[in-house]
This record gives sequence, structure tokens and C-alpha cells, in this order.
Amino acid sequence: MSKSISDRSVIHKALARALTGKDAHVETASVLQGLDWRLAGVRPDGAPHSIFQVVNHIVYWQEWAANWLDGKKPRPPRHASGSWPGKEGPGSRREWERTTQRFEKAPRALQTRAREADLLSRQGQWTPLEMLLVIGSHTSYHVGQITSLRQSLGVWPPPSGGVTW
Repeated sequence: MSKSISDRSVIHKALARALTGKDAHVETASVLQGLDWRLAGVRPDGAPHSIFQVVNHIVYWQEWAANWLDGKKPRPPRHASGSWPGKEGPGSRREWERTTQRFEKAPRALQTRAREADLLSRQGQWTPLEMLLVIGSHTSYHVGQITSLRQSLGVWPPPSGGVTW
């Protein structure tokens, strides 16, 4: 006997997966597990960014999207470099912890907004559904970068494991 599910619940489940990486790759919340704060600021040879920079970039756009979903009108930076805030590495363990907390909190905040939003209403040229899918794709792209950076640094997989098959 099949169980009836609503279109809305399917969309919300898909958005949650898009925002967290669940079932696509190592979950976003796990990609930083066990990473020493000092290594977060190391940029392997040839890498354009450190893990710390990538994390801050992800958080920048997730928080930007949350503000947009709240009906605010955040301005995008004038240049791509404006969405890469901060320095190459954290100055302390505490700074790294604050950054990782923001990194873990942002996808949950977006999921909450997704449940509350009219996902198909137009907000300028975008709908909330489109924005959330773009942010999910953007996050996944950069989680892949973090994974590659960790591999280059010899600190992969995280303690909870990674997609290694």
C-alpha cells in the first residue's frame, strides 16, 4: 500500500538534501569535523583559497540568501572578491569555532525559511525555491573544494567518515 505524500513535503525534503548534501556527498555539517584550526588556514600549493576562506565564502552567501528570503534587499558585492571575506586563516581556535558554528547554523536557518516561505512566489527575478536550489548547488560545489583541500592536507576523511567508495 503506497503512502500518500504531499508535493510540499517532497520539495522540502529535496531542499533539505540540497542544502546539506545528504545522499549526494559527505554531509556539509561533517566536512569540517576533526579539522585542526591551524590547518584550516593552510593553502596547499596551487590552491587559490584555504579551507577557512572557502567556509567564510559559503557562509557569506548562505547568510545573504537568508536575508533575501526574509524580504530584505541585500546587495550583491560589486565584484566576486567581495564575497570572500576575511583572511587566509583563523587567528585562534575560538575564531575557528565561531566560524564553524556559523557554517553549521546557516543551512538549518535556510531550511527553516524554506518551510515558512511561499516557494513559488516571485521576489524580483527569483523565487525562493530557485534561490534555495542555487545556494544548495553553490554549497555543494565548495564542499567538494573543502574535501579536496583536506585530501591535499592529508586530513581526510573526517572522523564520521566520508564518501570513499
